[in-house]
Amino acid sequence: MQSKNKKLNMIAGITALYCRLSRDEGVDVESNSILNQKRMLEKKAKEYGLKNTRCYVDDGYTGTNFNRPGFQQMIDDIEAGYVTTVMVKDLSRLGRYAPEMGIYMDSYFPEHDVRFIAVNDLVDSAEGENEIAPFKNVMNEMYARDISKKVRSAHRIRGNCGEPLGQPPYGYIKDPLNKKKWIIEPGTAEVVQDIFKMCMEGKGNETIARILSERKLLAPTAYWLDRGIKRGGKKVPKEPWKWKCETIGKILSNQEYCGDVINFKTYSKNFRNKKRINNPEENWVIFKDVHEPIIERSVFERVQEMKAKTKRRAPKNNGGEKHLLSDYLYCGDCHSKLWYHTNTINKEIHFFSCSNYAKDYRGTCPTRHYIRADAIEQVVMLELRRLATFLQDDEDTFIEILTNKTNCDILKEQKYLEDEINKAVARNEKVSGLYEKLYEDHAENKISEEWFMHMSQKYEAERMELKSKISRLRRELAEADALKLGQESFVKAIRKFLQMQTLTKPLLQELIDHIDIFETEGTGKNRTQRITVYYRFVGYIEIPEVPKRRRENYVADTRQGVSVEYVPQIAAGATA
Repeated sequence: MQSKNKKLNMIAGITALYCRLSRDEGVDVESNSILNQKRMLEKKAKEYGLKNTRCYVDDGYTGTNFNRPGFQQMIDDIEAGYVTTVMVKDLSRLGRYAPEMGIYMDSYFPEHDVRFIAVNDLVDSAEGENEIAPFKNVMNEMYARDISKKVRSAHRIRGNCGEPLGQPPYGYIKDPLNKKKWIIEPGTAEVVQDIFKMCMEGKGNETIARILSERKLLAPTAYWLDRGIKRGGKKVPKEPWKWKCETIGKILSNQEYCGDVINFKTYSKNFRNKKRINNPEENWVIFKDVHEPIIERSVFERVQEMKAKTKRRAPKNNGGEKHLLSDYLYCGDCHSKLWYHTNTINKEIHFFSCSNYAKDYRGTCPTRHYIRADAIEQVVMLELRRLATFLQDDEDTFIEILTNKTNCDILKEQKYLEDEINKAVARNEKVSGLYEKLYEDHAENKISEEWFMHMSQKYEAERMELKSKISRLRRELAEADALKLGQESFVKAIRKFLQMQTLTKPLLQELIDHIDIFETEGTGKNRTQRITVYYRFVGYIEIPEVPKRRRENYVADTRQGVSVEYVPQIAAGATA
């Protein structure tokens, strides 16, 4: 028997009505429809005297995977202490994976004082353990396994009969009169034809992508989203008209543009793991001339020959190994990474330039930010030597600068993180209120079922995103204090450099976070370039003049007849 207080708690807390429907439910779809589940659970909740109900819905999600938005939202509310009762139509609605079902029923719900009710299976944790429930969970998992086998078998039969199993590629749509057929979509098909035409003219993937981007044509993912077609990929592309080289490459290698159907390109390991794995080409099943072609087969084959003969770019450095500073140099203006190159005429000259450069790399950065590799190596070496000498000459002042710098940055970062957390928490509470109001309007028939489902899914998605953001920000806030310990590591790394006096990859990893390279200014002998080094744990360090030391201007001979003068100041400057 439950105590009076426990009964009051159950009435005061939220009663979660969880509804789930998979696309693979077969003949039982009608009886298990979301609407029927909700009606039944609302009725049963009234019979149990549970008035404060909230519905959590997962429509079209398998029961073998518990990573579902509606279920995860319910778990979040349980963790927050809002939910005191979970009610489902039967055990299979909660899930069809017996081990995880056992964890929730035997451990998770009891630990969080949550009453669990499965109406049709006569399970009610308030009445004690149900000895039959574990067997039913096993049977439900066996049902999911059996359904998976039947779906795979039907999938295999359809695929071997020439029915397209995947979604139509960019340029095709499903025939409205026959979903098993693909028809040409005029607008996008013309883009595909232009891509193949430009390739035949000798243009590379990067050039083709740049031309399409300049035309402001929506890239495939953005196009499908704009048309309301459900496809994979990012939900909201940042630059919907920006085409990628990978996209061009996939289009140029897609044999289905010749009118063919290619099935079994991917597969999944089992009924619980839905991740798609690439199938070897020898396992593909190809049916030729099934639908109207966008590209002539001769053109397609010629493009494949051209691609096969295209040589890959030569390694950008000797031996194909990364340059020592490749992962540390960034554009001081657009903050993109600098790429390492070898001069095509003089192979002895190596340099870095902005990967987002507008002219050569189809980016948005207006200037190249060119810097010789030998020059930046010397500058970094001299900057580290300057720090090491200062530490050696006046350790107390050096430590004081580090301490002040670290504490200031930590306080600033902590304030920023706290503000962001407060904003996210406030928005999360507002979304929760909007969801509750939406449910009330739905219960009072003020809004349609369709609108309720649309908005509830939207709110659920936002809540999941906010939950992830809040968790990440709190983790970063907890890590902020750890930055204070980085000061000791930084000093140890500088002492190590005093002994080594050479640049090595491990030493760079201990000392440097990143280096900003700015565009050169001036001409001739007055030409300068600003370089700013940001160190790990402490960021940028500005070392003032010290009486016992005089400022030195270092000159490094990078090659015969050319030298780089390094003048330490607020930002490192190099003149050639």
